[in-house]
Order: sequence, then structure tokens, then C-alpha cells
Amino acid sequence: MAKITSVSPLAPAAFPDLPVIEGVRFASIAAGVRYQGRTDVMLAHLAPGSTVAGVFTRSATRSAPVLDCQSKIGRSDDAGAAIIVNSGNSNAFTGRHGTASVRAVTRGVAKVLGLPETCVFSSSTGVIGEPMKHERIVAVLGQLKDALDAGAIGDAARAIMTTDTFPKGSSTEVEVDGKTVHIAGIAKGSGMIEPDMGTMLVYIFTDAAVPQPVLQSMVTALNRTTFNCITVDSDTSTSDTLLVAATGASGVAITEHSIGFMEALRRVMLDLAQQVVRDGEGATKLVEISVTGAASDADAHKHAKSIANSPLVKTAIAGEDPNWGRIVMAVGKSGARADRDTLAIWFGDIKVAEGGWVSPDYSEDAAAAYMKGQELIIHVDLGLGGGTARVWTCDLSHGYIDINADYRS
Repeated sequence: MAKITSVSPLAPAAFPDLPVIEGVRFASIAAGVRYQGRTDVMLAHLAPGSTVAGVFTRSATRSAPVLDCQSKIGRSDDAGAAIIVNSGNSNAFTGRHGTASVRAVTRGVAKVLGLPETCVFSSSTGVIGEPMKHERIVAVLGQLKDALDAGAIGDAARAIMTTDTFPKGSSTEVEVDGKTVHIAGIAKGSGMIEPDMGTMLVYIFTDAAVPQPVLQSMVTALNRTTFNCITVDSDTSTSDTLLVAATGASGVAITEHSIGFMEALRRVMLDLAQQVVRDGEGATKLVEISVTGAASDADAHKHAKSIANSPLVKTAIAGEDPNWGRIVMAVGKSGARADRDTLAIWFGDIKVAEGGWVSPDYSEDAAAAYMKGQELIIHVDLGLGGGTARVWTCDLSHGYIDINADYRS
């Protein structure tokens, strides 16, 4: 795997000070899944009564851990739960061996923590197509149990990194019925990012008491405007998993009408999603694609993704070239409804094109100066209706090639 020698220029200044979420403890360890001396396994242990919701990749070649998690989500059990995650090997496209590896790991966790196996969720990230050395994970489960600590979420975030250049964390708190509820989450993701569900590996925890069906409904809905609205390279992972767990330790009951809680969860999900784009492999610029005036929201999303995933658009951004013709191209190929003569384009506040032609006030020098910024907004208005969408992406630089050409080295 390519050696990561520098942190993304778009990274936050530091890993955030995440609050303790009562009812969940974390541990991490170097198990040697692929590399020696590298922390590569994390365990989260959830208290009895916790609920877990999730969304997963819809890839036709999704991994054994994803299939196992999908079979367990929604089952009811008050015994508690656990999440075990490894980096270095995705346990994807590994056939029967992959299924056996998942069972060995989840059964091992269940035995060590005294849980039903149906309450143990696993994830794996890393190289595809190589058999998992699951015995290395099973061998350290006792040590992980002994190391469980409510304040160790930051170490857990570092254990799940692959080509990430920084660990990703986010948190918030919200008042519900006069009481404070806490939410904190971690994520990993840098390349192979084009969500078709949730994305990457993401684990979010709250001390609110949320019935599983309510939590699942919220996560599914919020995913559509957060993780499903980012892209780095248009490649959907075999391992994408988003799990959200509610321990209930605060005693604050959440219902489907708890708008404040849902908005707080959305903020954490969007922050983590955008951090993944900030850490896009080789990224030097964070780009928001805003589409308005589409025939529908679905059309707006198609247009936004077409722009965000275009190699020509992304390389122009990397080269700081305001080549707006590539935006026109990406809109035209999206498959969603568009009309040349009603199309308008902006780079930031600079109107580039309108009415099927370059804007009479357009300044190439001003646009070129704008493209030198690290955070950019490209706005497209279709002039056809009320459909809107926002998508976040990054540029495509030589760094992306360097990282992925050496990924298995």
C-alpha cells in the first residue's frame, strides 16, 4: 500500500475533542492483519438496551462483513451489541473463506463479551480479493476486551484508516425536552468513494434512547443528503458501511417527531461525509456542486454527480483552470433533462454563462483567480423547475495516481 507521507492540505487543524458517549466503550490494537506494528483493529462494546441502525453499499460484489451486517440489522435483543472493525484487508471477493472469517471473528467477539452472535457487527477495509487472516484478530480479542475504555474513540478512529491521511471525528449535542443528548462519530474513507447507500466505514454513537425502527428511518433519510452526496473518484466500494448506535444512557426518549435530534444527527453525518472528501486521495481542493432549477430533485442530483465525477472537470479544477465548457459537457451527458438556452453557470459569485452563451459580464481573469482557492463552489441553474441538489467532491491530481498505482505494494 502506498506510504502516506503528508496530511491532506484540506484536513482539519486537529482531531476534535469528542465527548464520552455513556453506554459505549472502545479499544484498538495492532493485530498484524496486513502490516506489523500498525494499529488495525478496533472494538466498540455497546451496553444492554442499545439499538443499531445501518445502511450499506448496494454493490453487487459487496463483502462478507457487509452481507453479515445486513442480515443482522433490525433484529431485537436487549443484550447489548458490539462492532469489530479491521483495516488492511476488506474480506471482499473471498468466497466461502470470507464468510468463514466473519463467523470466526463475530463468534469470538460474542464469546469474549458474552453477547449473542447476532448482536456482533463486523466491518473490514483494505485490499480486495485476499483471504483474511482472521485468526490474528481472534487472538487479540481478550486484549481488546481488557482495554475497553469510554474515552478511547479517537484511537478507534485511527485503527480503521487505510490511505486516510487523518482520522475523522465529529460530535454535537442537542437539548431534547430540557435534557442534553450527545452524538459522536468516526469515519474512514479517502478513495473508492462514490456512495450508493451510506459510504466508507462510519460509526456514530448517541446516548439517546431511540427505538430501532425510528433510528433506521432517520439514518436512511439523512443518508440521502449527506453520505450519498459525496464522491472522490466515482468508484463504489464493496465494503461501505454506516452504523448508528443509540445506547439510551441519557434516558432521553427520541421519537420520529424529534426534529432537533434529527438535525443534530444530520450535522454530524454531513461533517464526517465532508471530511472524507477533504481527505480524498491526492485532493488539494474541496468543491461543492450546487444545482438548482432542475426538473426534479432527482434530476438535480444526476446533474450534480455528473459534474462532480467528470475526470475532465476534476482535472481542470486541479489545474486551477476555469474551463466552464467542461461543466456544460457534464450537464449534457448526465441523462437528466437540460436545455442549453436556459442554463446558467457560476464559479463562486462569478456568472460564467447564461442563456446558452457566455455571460457578457464574464471575466476569465476573475474566474482564474477564484479557482486558486482551496474551497470552491460551482453553481448550475437549469432554469426548468424547482429541483435542487448539493454534492461535494474534490479535484483529481497526480497524487491520486501515485497512491493507487502503489496501493498493493
